[in-house]
Formats: sequence, C-alpha cells, structure tokens
Amino acid sequence: MKSSTIRFIVVLATISILGISITQIYWVKRAFGLKEAEFDRQVNTALFNVAAQIFSLNNTPSPANNPVKQISTNYYVVMVNGEIDASLLEFLLRSEFEKRNIQADFEYGIYDCTHEKMVYGNYVKLSDKVSKREQNPNLPKWVNAGYYFGVQFPNREAQILNQMGIWSFSSAVLLIVIIFFGYTLFIILKQKRLSEIQKDFINNMTHEFKTPISTIAVSTEVLKDSSIVQQPERLMQYATIIENENKRLKQHVERVLQMASLDKEDVGLKKEIINLHDVIEDVVNSMLVALNEKDGTIQLHLNALSPEIKADRHHLTNVIFNLVDNAIKYCSGKPVITITTAQQPGGIMLTIQDNGIGISEENKKRIFQKFYRVPTGNIHDVKGFGLGLYYVKQIVEAHRGRITVNSQPGNGCTFTLELPTP
Repeated sequence: MKSSTIRFIVVLATISILGISITQIYWVKRAFGLKEAEFDRQVNTALFNVAAQIFSLNNTPSPANNPVKQISTNYYVVMVNGEIDASLLEFLLRSEFEKRNIQADFEYGIYDCTHEKMVYGNYVKLSDKVSKREQNPNLPKWVNAGYYFGVQFPNREAQILNQMGIWSFSSAVLLIVIIFFGYTLFIILKQKRLSEIQKDFINNMTHEFKTPISTIAVSTEVLKDSSIVQQPERLMQYATIIENENKRLKQHVERVLQMASLDKEDVGLKKEIINLHDVIEDVVNSMLVALNEKDGTIQLHLNALSPEIKADRHHLTNVIFNLVDNAIKYCSGKPVITITTAQQPGGIMLTIQDNGIGISEENKKRIFQKFYRVPTGNIHDVKGFGLGLYYVKQIVEAHRGRITVNSQPGNGCTFTLELPTP
C-alpha cells in the first residue's frame, strides 16, 4: 500500500473518530443537563411537599411565596415559621425522596434564625433503612422562634450519572473503539515501517552479495583461460581474489544467521573467564590493515586493574570489532580511535571514542534498531545491512551489560560498554 494512501486513511479515520467523540460529548453534556434539571425539579417538589406537611401539622398558614430556595447546585433551604421535630423531618424527607426515586445520600440541618446557629444536623444514607444517628428523646423545643432547615446532596453528580445508564454505556463503548483505533493505527504504522526496513535490508543484502559474486564470476572466467597456467603470479592473484570474496560472502551469511539466532533468543553464549585487554588487542591487530588504508591511528588506555570477565570470547570479539569497524568506516578523514578501560564497582567500563561524522540526536534513538542505518551524507561507500549495532546491543545485554552512546554531528561518537566482572 502506498504511503499516500495510508496517510489518507489515517487522516480520514482520525477525523471520523474526532467527529464521533465531539458529538458524543455534546449529547452526554446535554443529557446530563436534562437529568440535572429533572433532579432539581424533583428535589424542589419533594421539599415543597415536606414544607406543606410541616405547615399542616403545626397549623401554620402556608406562605404566599415558595418556601424552597436553591442556594447552590446541591444545597436547598426551606423556610418554616414553626416548630420542627428532627425525627419527623427526617421521616418526611426520606418518604418524599423515595416517592420520586431520589436515591442520593443527603445531609440536613435545622437552623435557629433567632440565634443564627444550627441546632441540629444529620447525614442520611438512603441505603440504610434506619438512620445511624442516635435518637435523642430530649430534642430542644424552639417555641415562638423562626427557623428553617437546609438539605444538601454531597453526591449529587454521582446520582445523576447513575441515572444515565445508556449514555455511560455508549461512552464506554466509544472509549473502547478509540483505544482499538489507536492500537490499530499503531500496528499499521509499525507494519509500514517494518516493510520499508525489510525492503531496504533486501536491497542492501542484494548489493552486498552481488558485488563478491560478480568479482568471483569475473575471476573464474579469467582462470578458465588455459594460458594463465603460464602466468603463476596472475593465477595466484585471481585465486586470492576468489578466496577473499568467498570470505566476504561467508561473513555476510554468518551475520544474517547471527540475527536469526538472536530473534529466536538463542544466543548460545559460551562463557569463560577471559582477559578483556587481550581481546581488545587482538581486535586492534586484526584492524590494522583497514586502519592503515585510511592513515588512521588507535590509542589504547587499558587502565582496568582486573580485566578478567566472564564472557563469550567469540561474541565479545565481534562486538568490539563492529564498534571499531564503524569508527573507521564512518570517518571522512583520518580515523583517530581511543579505546579506554576503567575499573568500576562490579564491573569494567569499556569506552570506544572516534572522530567520525557523529550521530544526530534523532538517529541516536534508533541506531540500535534492527536494519536501521544512519544516513551518511556525502559518504557513499559505507556498506552493510544495518545489523551491526543491533547485534552489539543484544550481545552486551545477553552478558548482563549495558551500552550507551554519546555523540554530536561532526564531533564523533563515544560508545560506552559496562560489563560485569565474575
């Protein structure tokens, strides 16, 4: 699938999800507002009926104005110019609320207008058949004193939300759809990226195998000439070319097989006690030819007091070889490489520093990914599959170690390996 098609699908799907989400939010808010208005209406009606019953019991004429006032979203005040019995008030409130399916817990208080203080209050949990307050037979009597009672619903919003069952369900379904969409989008983009990486890998691998195969084919044609037997030096030259190109092919095959074994989590480390300094010196010696071709130098500062570690010699040699090889390849001038070891608590720190082209901050986050190759700018002769640093990281971590990189474009790279000691 083309990148433009994928982008179009992603944009269209995102706009659709946003549109559905905005519509859902609008209707949920509207439904909540309607439920809120209905709740307020039911509470006002219930409190008005309570006040009317108290006026009737106290033989007090009902006021001309509505005695119920809503002070805030969840607080109501009822003016009653007569005696209020706390037990009776609670009974009436419970009864009226149950009639209108108001299931929210509430608290009420009786206020003395003369002394401007609350003289009684209680919290009522509707799930309890009987209030948990202690019954006091000696409740005070407020004769000839004006007072009112107030009712507050601390969990008013929760009560309203409980009545919005279908809207809560639809919102939960929409949330699941959005999460599923996000996950699907992530998988699509990941698969697209993997497809591009694999395509690049196949192109690189084809090129890497094509060059030595072509060289071997040309050398073979030359060797078919019977007259070459009369030229032993030329015969040796082409035989050596075939041998070298065969080694290159073997290295490529081994590299791919190494990645296959890493994917199966079957690294197969054969750990033994080895001297890290000896391994470093062996790698440096094997790289002298490539280093001399570019007029480069390697400086060794092997300062670790106890360089013995328990590791797989073969894989650890490959790790150091890969890092030194990259330092040589990714240098536009004369390579200057510094290898340093230092003792640290519980292990050895190995640092490989170069003066190469460096790595940008964006690429630093991706260099250890499989098949990823850092763009080399004007350097076009750097070959590879993008497997080297991925292999390095996997092997270091298989040894319970850690690798980090510090680099700036144009200022080279510093790879730091922390390897545990036995």
